[in-house]
Amino acid sequence: MRRPTIRDLAQAAGVSVATVNRILSGTVSVRPKTVQRVQSAAEEIGFYGIGAIDDRVKKLSPHHRFGFLLQQSTRELYKLFGKKIIAACRDRRDEIVEPIVEFVDLLTPETISSRLIALGDTCDVVGVIAPDHPIIGQAIRSLKEMGKPVVAYITDQSAPERAAYVGTDNWKLGRTAAFLIAQTTQGPGRIAVFIGNHRYQCQDVSDASFRSYLREHAPRLTVEESRPTHEESSEAYRMVAELLKTTDDLVGILIVGGGITGVLRALREVPAERRAGIKLVCRDIGPDTRRGLSEGMITAALCHPLEATSALLVQTMIDVIGPQAPVATLQRSIPFEIVTPENI
Repeated sequence: MRRPTIRDLAQAAGVSVATVNRILSGTVSVRPKTVQRVQSAAEEIGFYGIGAIDDRVKKLSPHHRFGFLLQQSTRELYKLFGKKIIAACRDRRDEIVEPIVEFVDLLTPETISSRLIALGDTCDVVGVIAPDHPIIGQAIRSLKEMGKPVVAYITDQSAPERAAYVGTDNWKLGRTAAFLIAQTTQGPGRIAVFIGNHRYQCQDVSDASFRSYLREHAPRLTVEESRPTHEESSEAYRMVAELLKTTDDLVGILIVGGGITGVLRALREVPAERRAGIKLVCRDIGPDTRRGLSEGMITAALCHPLEATSALLVQTMIDVIGPQAPVATLQRSIPFEIVTPENI
């Protein structure tokens, strides 16, 4: 095939040949939007000089350094969050975003707070997944005073100084979980609820709305007090195994925090007919959740669409440091996905 020429590129981009020459030479100023339009056209037609155009776009684009503080480097789910966030940063076309992704394994407020401050020292804005605690709130306040906005991700913070929240509507998520369990069980029975920590807003709100739905629509089901797993699978295993030994009317489990691996391990230790009578709903999807769904042990996983949520997080972080940054806290929710054994 004939190699596309400069004239072909100019026609495809809707600009003059002189404009393309100015972009390729890099010696004359051209509006960034025009350069980006030419870049897109060059990619589409396979123009040989795409490398020079890409280099020009990088030089003209704003540069940002974004920090992301996630949890538990050993959990596949958070590793996946990190990978999707990095991809969302690299997919930006109007800006150059350098992502700094860090993980916290010791989940104390003091550790999270110090790591948050350290990230803010070197980044323009920080996204964080963390429990809602006064010590962490003070770190968010300090960073705002330094001119470094903080965006709460997945779970919100009560600190009024936070710049934004990006995640799902957790009230709807909890009621949806209750609807699924109510519709797939019959007669009276016991429901166990496992959360990671009472200070995670996303989990506490989901827990409250789950109970709200069942009080309203399925009073035949008895919901037990929430049990914190502290995001540890071994703790979840211990509690579920004990529950299975001491009760014979368990018909449902909701787990809105970490520990799904332990829950599944405990369920695998009981006879198949017992497992079949227990409906399990959990949050988000990693390798163990996917396996549990494929085996039919999990009724549904209510998940963040990772690509879309990561893209929205990065866009929100750009918005809160831009010249038109809003004064009020941004609240940006994204619909969750319902994954079942039939659509995994």
